[in-house]
Amino acid sequence: MSKRFSTWAWFYTAYLVGVILFGAWVRISHSGAGCGAHWPLCDGEIIPTAPSAEKIIEYTHRVTSGLCGILSIALSLWAWRLFGARSKACMAAMLTLLFVIFEGAIGAGLVLGELVADDSSVARALVIVLHLTNTLMLTGCAAATAYFGKNPQSPARLSKHRGLLFTMGGLLTVTAMTGAVTALGDTLFPVQVGADGSLLARVAAELGPSQHLLVRLRILHPLFAVASGVFLLFGFDRLRETTAGSWAKAGLILTVSQLGIGLLNIILAAPGFMQLLHLGLAQCLWVALVMSALKAQDSF
Repeated sequence: MSKRFSTWAWFYTAYLVGVILFGAWVRISHSGAGCGAHWPLCDGEIIPTAPSAEKIIEYTHRVTSGLCGILSIALSLWAWRLFGARSKACMAAMLTLLFVIFEGAIGAGLVLGELVADDSSVARALVIVLHLTNTLMLTGCAAATAYFGKNPQSPARLSKHRGLLFTMGGLLTVTAMTGAVTALGDTLFPVQVGADGSLLARVAAELGPSQHLLVRLRILHPLFAVASGVFLLFGFDRLRETTAGSWAKAGLILTVSQLGIGLLNIILAAPGFMQLLHLGLAQCLWVALVMSALKAQDSF
């Protein structure tokens, strides 16, 4: 039963990542206002009639997001029954449910505040950052649920590598925040390739004072990504010598992949499919870090 629970928790984690990516597609396709300024109803209807493409995309995202809540409740009840209310698996599952609720509340705020579609306000950028941070906490707790489901007797203590792990987590979180702002800017203000097609000319043009704030902030994410990427490579390499070995190796591979995909994303002027791939790998990298932290608990 413990193995079955862990398997389903991993399935739920994968489903969460899929819903997160679909939410990014809502932004990329400018479908956030597909249901109007209505929530949870879609244009005042439970099931929209004569929907447009944007309405179908937004409505589908709401349905799949709602299913996340149902599955999270079921997982929490299962953990409660299988391991007990005070077990680490149950607490992780309950935290997952809590972050699902937060995720729904943030999504509702975006819709009701009309911070969707072509809105380019600072308020939207701040909420998007909050949204992305919450998804990291959500997928992290879901992965922890799967881990503790399979390892219910795992010690609840901090690894001797906690300083390294907290630094890696902080850097990855800040990088993801800047990435969320950059992705929003790429959607609202598509990258314009300069006449000579050079990357330096493009960057120089985007830093001009006449550009929108979201365009001028694009430079931050690559800088943070390179800096944090170098440290993550160092950190995961250190963790390979601990009980987190296999997850640390996955972290190394994902970090190198992310840096490469990020560079390609810039060169290709951030097409939608590259943004989705970049975000998906970021979530996988975060899970690898969370699992490395959990596995490293035994390294003393």
